[in-house]
Amino acid sequence: MGGMKINPRQMQKAMKQMGIKQNSIDDVVEVVIRTRTNEIVLKGADVMCVEMGGSKSYQISGPEIVRPLSGDGADSVPAVDFDASDVDLVMSQTGCDREKAIEALTAADGQPAEAILKIMTE
Repeated sequence: MGGMKINPRQMQKAMKQMGIKQNSIDDVVEVVIRTRTNEIVLKGADVMCVEMGGSKSYQISGPEIVRPLSGDGADSVPAVDFDASDVDLVMSQTGCDREKAIEALTAADGQPAEAILKIMTE
């Protein structure tokens, strides 16, 4: 099957026959995914909505920023944003979990090298 290419118009026709609709959502400012401890924010994300069988799915891509949430349970705006790549770098270099990496980045004013040194010297 190597080298087999599908014509985009044929793909759209096949998807329509299967009842699948795909639309791009324009002018997206940001997408926020909130967990109990963090927010994952994608600013200027590319968002595709896929509708099939009466349900919708969203495909989101773009650069992400991880924001720690305060522990008081209230809706609050975190004071510091970290690139997910910085958090991942601290985790991979130190073997720590995400929460500890975010704490170290917070203490190091968002500087990954300082956060790594902080964890390594504890």
